[in-house]
Amino acid sequence: MNSPRLPWTKLAPKAYQAMAGVNAAIADHSLGARLYEMVQTRVSQLNGCAFCLDMHVRDLRKAGEGWQRINSIATWREAGFYDARERAALNWAESLTRLAEDHGDRDAAFAQLQAQFSDAEIVQLTVLIAQINAWNRMGVGMHLPVAERPIE
Repeated sequence: MNSPRLPWTKLAPKAYQAMAGVNAAIADHSLGARLYEMVQTRVSQLNGCAFCLDMHVRDLRKAGEGWQRINSIATWREAGFYDARERAALNWAESLTRLAEDHGDRDAAFAQLQAQFSDAEIVQLTVLIAQINAWNRMGVGMHLPVAERPIE
């Protein structure tokens, strides 16, 4: 695939600008660059967005993340090298991304968040998760192409 289905950023420039505006609004956060990108990587994996996954893995590398942890994000529950803060964030990201699969009580996941994050950080994280889900849906729906190029 070499081109998107539609030039959506040109056909809906105000919507694109609004989405970019949300990104700009949440760029000033206290989550840390690695956690911020780790969450976006995991959500992009879950949603199957090749474009976003490629971009966020590259951003994780730029933030200094190692390959073993990047390659194991999909198996974070089994891998022992994610700390409690990362686990809480990844769990919350999965819970909010898989809404239709799990209509259960999210209180336990929220309590896990409260043990690791301030209220403001929980809101920042939740907006980030909502936003990357929106970008993923545009990426998948419009078939945004991924250029083949080395990461390092």
